[in-house]
Amino acid sequence: MFIIRYFVYLLMLKQKLIRLLLISCVTFFAISATQAQRWMNLFNGKNLHGWHILPGGEWKVQNGIIAGISAAAEPKHGLLVSDSVFTDFEIEISYKAVKGNSGLYFRAQEVNDAVGVYGFQAEIDPDKDAGGLYETGGRGWVVQPAAAAVKKWYLPGKWNTMKVRAVDKDITVWVNGKQSARLSNDPGRTAGRIALQLHGGMDMEVYFRKVRIKQIGEEK
Repeated sequence: MFIIRYFVYLLMLKQKLIRLLLISCVTFFAISATQAQRWMNLFNGKNLHGWHILPGGEWKVQNGIIAGISAAAEPKHGLLVSDSVFTDFEIEISYKAVKGNSGLYFRAQEVNDAVGVYGFQAEIDPDKDAGGLYETGGRGWVVQPAAAAVKKWYLPGKWNTMKVRAVDKDITVWVNGKQSARLSNDPGRTAGRIALQLHGGMDMEVYFRKVRIKQIGEEK
């Protein structure tokens, strides 16, 4: 009888150990997945470390905010470009557009002309088209939102939040939590740099106070 109870005890102990092992494994992989998709600040609030500037206009940090300014006499697109290249990700920015046409470039490629980069741009403008998708050096407007639709998500003269999710060939843009553009199985570039734009040939004034990214694939 003692032997039977002893084997039953060993069996129960073994089952408990297996359960603990399974729980530990699930916890480990959950933590690993969370860490792999952790938000990372691309702007540290102090300087432009991690970025480089393509000539045209002026970029500077003041009071924890990135300020972009350019005069209409400047023909080049001034660009603040990430040093790193990204593939699949979500990126979120907080911005205020005061003057001129700006944009959040992603999966962009640097080129040696007045435009500076080719690739997708999520539109930033003080008056229109906010959250649309434009492909510089390619198809032009891919998703141009109607003026009535823009009024549903864009806050003129105020801080706005824009998020872009780009995974493989699927792209979605949100402005202040509302979807402003969506592409499925898009034939465009699937990797490249992040960039903030000052459009050439117009008076520009735009501000960014948050730029963060969550990689879904691997950074290159």
